[in-house]
Amino acid sequence: MAEETPNFYAAVGFHPNDTANFDSSALAQLRELAAHPKVVAIGEIGLDYYWDKVPHPVQRRAFEQHLALAKEVNKPVIIHQRESAADTMAILRQWGAGQNHPGLTLHSFSGDLTMAQEAIELGFYIGISGPVTFKNARNLPGIVAAMPQERLLVETDAPFLSPHPFRGKRNEPARVKLIAERIADLQKRPFAEMCRYLTDNTISLFNITGE
Repeated sequence: MAEETPNFYAAVGFHPNDTANFDSSALAQLRELAAHPKVVAIGEIGLDYYWDKVPHPVQRRAFEQHLALAKEVNKPVIIHQRESAADTMAILRQWGAGQNHPGLTLHSFSGDLTMAQEAIELGFYIGISGPVTFKNARNLPGIVAAMPQERLLVETDAPFLSPHPFRGKRNEPARVKLIAERIADLQKRPFAEMCRYLTDNTISLFNITGE
């Protein structure tokens, strides 16, 4: 689909819940796929201790191999983290030391302010999705308000995490506008201005050329 569609791009990687059989053959396959010009990132990868489908040491090993590949092919990373913030940041802290990395976003961010601030210091981006619009969003709105606009991304996580007022329904990319509106409100910026930041940040992280 990415090959045939303008302005449509792909990321390649094994979700942590699918890493039970991740081996050198799978890594070689990813390396080959990552060479495609329409593949702009390695992901969605990371650690998921919520579903706990794969032993933690296996997840961590696959995660570290994916991160090493990202540096090898010089492509940014999309991170999945669920109930695993401490281990995720411990690994990313080492990988991102000195900001010597090709870029990274913490997808559908669900951590706390301290985690977000450390991510920014490491040169990472913070991905914001539907939950920022929820009435019970808790700490997320405050975190978004405190982040530098140059480090925010907007995303849908479709078909999941549909924003208010569509919570619980099938999500779709068009609803990214509702999330962007909420981000603009929290950042106290005009919607059009916030959209320019969010678009520029996406282009910058993923090195998108408009092909």
